Amino acid sequence: MNGPARQTVVVTGASAGIGRAAARMFGARGDRVALLARGRAGLEAAAADVRAAGGEALPLVTDMAEWDQVEAAARRVDEEFGPVDVWVNNAFTAAFGRFDALSPEEFLQATRSTYLGYVHGTRAALDRMVPRDRGAVVQVGSALAYRGIPLQSAYCGAKHVIQGFTESVRCELLHDRSAVRITMVQMPAVNTPQFTWLRTHLPRHAQPVPPIYQPEVAARAVLRAADHPQRREYWVGTSTALTLLANAVVPGLLDRYLARTGFDAQQTDAHPQPGGHGNLFEPADEKRDYGAHGVFDAQAHTADPQIWASRHLGRTAALAGLAGAGYALLRRRAGR
Repeated sequence: MNGPARQTVVVTGASAGIGRAAARMFGARGDRVALLARGRAGLEAAAADVRAAGGEALPLVTDMAEWDQVEAAARRVDEEFGPVDVWVNNAFTAAFGRFDALSPEEFLQATRSTYLGYVHGTRAALDRMVPRDRGAVVQVGSALAYRGIPLQSAYCGAKHVIQGFTESVRCELLHDRSAVRITMVQMPAVNTPQFTWLRTHLPRHAQPVPPIYQPEVAARAVLRAADHPQRREYWVGTSTALTLLANAVVPGLLDRYLARTGFDAQQTDAHPQPGGHGNLFEPADEKRDYGAHGVFDAQAHTADPQIWASRHLGRTAALAGLAGAGYALLRRRAGR
């Protein structure tokens, strides 16, 4: 199903990864896309992608951790593109490493950029949407919003907090009987440049925990959430679904499993360790465009059966019912 024609969309963290891929897809629908990020080169390249796809682009250099910058960007969007229909919060920074290896300054910056960036984006969006009683806010989340893993304490903590923050705001909107919707998309491991440019204290190159998906898989879910924000949450990928279900049923077992496997699963010898200090305090793509994809194209998946099932809940339930009935019939015949 195609989304509404020609919307005004704001995408934060639009210079790379999921944000870059989603911005391009919104552009392909002919939308007016405002792109917010810190890195100028990546942002300009993302704007070129949107225009080439058929949309209008407004690149705005913005640090989401700074409220004044976010509000100024939102005003520019109002002035140049008109009222915002969809606001996608996606920008973040993080630091890889054991908790005791991260400095208080690193932890604070990761929390400000990620958690407060979502808070600022949500505030700017709702300040404009609530008086008009229409619009949708899409929070790009993660399986790690529910399930913490080793070596990513700052990122996991921020995503957990975003989850609680979003639930709180959603309840307030429902209390007010607002037509504005806020939804969250829980992502799997995605092949983005973050694993090359984030601050790291690891001895080897960081990698997402396999299975790894291409950013376009995640971006399609973002567009679906924007078109159908009445659903409170979307899970993307079989690995996300299995992780969240296992965490709900056997969290202690998952603790021990991740303690045993989580260190090696997030590091690889296949790529050289990145130099420099990452993008925690300064954008990595200020002078160089990294694109949407990271260095894991060879391993990344472009589709997943869970995503089809999520989009076709009625058919999935019917198939599950038929499978259950068939299993019961076979057991009955076997009993005879």
